[in-house]
Amino acid sequence: MPPELDVVVLGGGGHVGLPLSLAFARAGLRVGIYDISQPGLDRIAAGKMPFKENGADELLAELLPTGRLEMSTDGAILARTMQVVVVIGTPVDEFLGPSMTVFERAVAQISPYLRDGALIVLRSTVYPGTTAYVAQHLARRGANVDVAFCPERIAEGHALEELHTLPQIVGADTEPAGDRAEALFGRLARKTIRTTSKEAELAKLFTNTWRYMKFAVANQFFMIADQAGIDYSNVLDAIRTDYPRAADLPSPGFAAGPCLFKDTMQLAAFTTDHFPLGQAAMQVNEGLPAYIVSALERRYEGLHGKTVGILGMAFKAESDDARASLSYKLRKLLAWAGATVVCTDPFVQDDRLTTLECVLEESDVLVLGVPHKAYRSLDVGGKDVVDVWGALGEGIRL
Repeated sequence: MPPELDVVVLGGGGHVGLPLSLAFARAGLRVGIYDISQPGLDRIAAGKMPFKENGADELLAELLPTGRLEMSTDGAILARTMQVVVVIGTPVDEFLGPSMTVFERAVAQISPYLRDGALIVLRSTVYPGTTAYVAQHLARRGANVDVAFCPERIAEGHALEELHTLPQIVGADTEPAGDRAEALFGRLARKTIRTTSKEAELAKLFTNTWRYMKFAVANQFFMIADQAGIDYSNVLDAIRTDYPRAADLPSPGFAAGPCLFKDTMQLAAFTTDHFPLGQAAMQVNEGLPAYIVSALERRYEGLHGKTVGILGMAFKAESDDARASLSYKLRKLLAWAGATVVCTDPFVQDDRLTTLECVLEESDVLVLGVPHKAYRSLDVGGKDVVDVWGALGEGIRL
């Protein structure tokens, strides 16, 4: 029987998989969204995006009546296609090394359903050698398939745009696998770049680690200036204004989320844990919440009896994704220091959060956790505000 679906996206209901599924369907493909969350799929089928993504609500509403989207929690949907894109979380383990268990489990689950000659494309950021590892495991289970690695490169919130505007890296160790993966993603990307699988894996890890290290440099510069009693926002403005060679120096702030820390640690593990640049970046970025707490303790001679309000709990601005957000780490450290902590966010769904009005009313001091646009013109009523981002135009030196 010919395949009924042009492509199935495994993990197709998540932050990476769903925009990809919608983009494929917009390109005219018949797409299977395979995900373990039935409530999530029910929500998508009802026309409701489970997270914030620019343009996705409108596109989902446009695509549902076409019949080009099919959703299932049953692995049998994989037997109805010759092309499977695997989008699954790739966590580090308790030793900050790669966890291959997730792929071993995925191979065991999908191999009985794969058609002979199918194309399997890994999409998630992975430890170098994972593509070859998955190909070997599939072969040992009797699966005659092509395997490639086409890493996602999008920024959350801008996926539907960047899937078309950014070049797509296509990593493959056989010509048929590379040709087929390039043809599939050529339906979306304007340009593709062919590499081996390990070259592609390193390209993605190097990219995320480079960004993480740049954020660490910005945060370290902020701490140096702050400890010297200097307003770093003025320094940063002096550095970047009309000076192109420093235009890519980011603003300081929480560098977190589900990717950058994890991928930097994966790269450290790949280099037999001798990666002082990456490990130092982790110490700086993960240490920023503690730096803020220590500075507040010095300023107020302790935080017992103080109420601290955190503005923004997502891991980045204009997002509802709170995975690995350092605002939650800050919340915990403040509580350990004796403060009462109240938190708010206009996008994040969390029963522990309260309204912006309550935070402004109850707090003695505010900390900007995420520079959401809604906060940039906020009237804080004369309260002290810790704004390491330099987003509010006002703030206190720590």
